Amino acid sequence: MSERKVKNRWLIALGAVGIHISIGSVYAWSNFTGPLSQEFGWSASQVQLTFSIAILFLGLSAAFLGWFVEKYGPRVAGITAAIFFGIGVAGSGIAVSAGSLWMLYIFYGVLGGIGLGVGYIAPVSTLVKWFPDRRGLATGMAIMGFGFAAAIASPLMDFLINSVGIAATFYILGISYFVVMIGSSLYMSRPPEGWTPKGYDPDKETDTENQDLANLRAKEALKTKRFYYLWTMLFINVTCGIAVISAAKPLLEESVGVSTATAATLVGVMGIFNGLGRIGWASASDYIGRANTYITFFVLQIGLFLVLPWTTATWIFVVAFSVIYTCYGGGFATIPAFIGDLFGTKELGAIHGYILTAWAAAGLAGPIFAAWMKDTTGSYENSLIFFSGLFVIALVVSILTKVDERKKRKALINKEKTA
Repeated sequence: MSERKVKNRWLIALGAVGIHISIGSVYAWSNFTGPLSQEFGWSASQVQLTFSIAILFLGLSAAFLGWFVEKYGPRVAGITAAIFFGIGVAGSGIAVSAGSLWMLYIFYGVLGGIGLGVGYIAPVSTLVKWFPDRRGLATGMAIMGFGFAAAIASPLMDFLINSVGIAATFYILGISYFVVMIGSSLYMSRPPEGWTPKGYDPDKETDTENQDLANLRAKEALKTKRFYYLWTMLFINVTCGIAVISAAKPLLEESVGVSTATAATLVGVMGIFNGLGRIGWASASDYIGRANTYITFFVLQIGLFLVLPWTTATWIFVVAFSVIYTCYGGGFATIPAFIGDLFGTKELGAIHGYILTAWAAAGLAGPIFAAWMKDTTGSYENSLIFFSGLFVIALVVSILTKVDERKKRKALINKEKTA
């Protein structure tokens, strides 16, 4: 196949960013909480349940539709995600016009959530195949879009709600996301069979961290210890991260004593590090290795979560939280490249989908546990010490992963030498 017929992999990456910026707007859902509560008298928890349902279906659809992405390819999967997410968001406008909370759950939570799951894994699994030489950078770019999406969508949502109303806002956003996602998906495709980037020779990767350890199907991956190691690491990282992120504002007010307005501003500033961590840590993992990256995550957070309960200085709190945000985002962005290293790219989308069930579980467990600790002990600070303990478990698992990987890699190299 001639070079002219091979698509530009950087444009593929740009398309992936387009999809993730669209679906990542789910993180700006809180913009609707107040307006919907005032409009219909729904409680904050009733409105917030919409977000929880969407994240739940993100995890479920990613797990159960990973095969769909692998079978039909990223273009079909991306278009499917656009249809579900577009209808989910635009349909929420119908729910608002009808004043139906259940319709909102179905449109935004269920249909939108399915679009989220398929849209999340489709471009990521494709980028790993297009960037065998820079997997971390490639997946970090796309997932960075998901992390930064709220910063773009939040002021836009606020402007539209105040200008045209809640229902019209959903209509405008639904149509806009549909158009962006369709446009981004049309250029998506897998690389040609046997294609490698110029200057990259996989045969020379025998002694490096970046050589694929195996090339397994999803069902085969489920039978390995490595799969459950990755699942556990992601679950703990997301559970602890999402719990403190969801409580960041009250923690600032209680621990440091800043005003509500200042706390809101600082939370917004710290949130930028969520996106920066996705591209930064994932890119770094190309050089220091995926296992070492996760070990670094957990060592840092063990210390930070122990320090935070005793912190009264605002700048220390902000710096600590900013690092936690980078580790939270970096965990998402590094996992697809880690999957490629350990299991190969044959069914990476399906394996990634199964591992993302850890996100769905953590999305429910983390905030619920933090709220329970607050109700039980009267403070969020006590949960931080518990989370530090969880990170110790995650650190042990990450070390076991590194040992297992090194052992398997050595066996693979010995097998190649004797072949």
